[in-house]
Amino acid sequence: QVQLVESGGGLVQAGGSLRLNCAASGTIFSINILGWYRQAPGKQREMVAAITSGGSTNYADSVKGRFTISRDNAKNTVYLQMNSLKPEDTAVYYCNLRAPMTGDNYWGQGTQVTVSS
Repeated sequence: QVQLVESGGGLVQAGGSLRLNCAASGTIFSINILGWYRQAPGKQREMVAAITSGGSTNYADSVKGRFTISRDNAKNTVYLQMNSLKPEDTAVYYCNLRAPMTGDNYWGQGTQVTVSS
């Protein structure tokens, strides 16, 4: 079983920055994708950014140039550096680990990010 524990959310003014962290523990298949998703009230959960175990990244158009995803494979940790935050970035952010070869798919408990205007 895999556990994902997020930290780093909070309240910030528009234009500010936050860094989210997610630590994975348990039996983790080495080939995996770590990602961040978010869900705002009344909206569907959407992918924000993802990074493969090889370091390839993918971003939602709405965050390109503002957010940076990175990972430390030795620590099984993924980070999301969020700069130039906007009120529309307000959401609960969820960490996700997916191993395509095994079908494993895990979610963290979520961390609230609130951006005030």
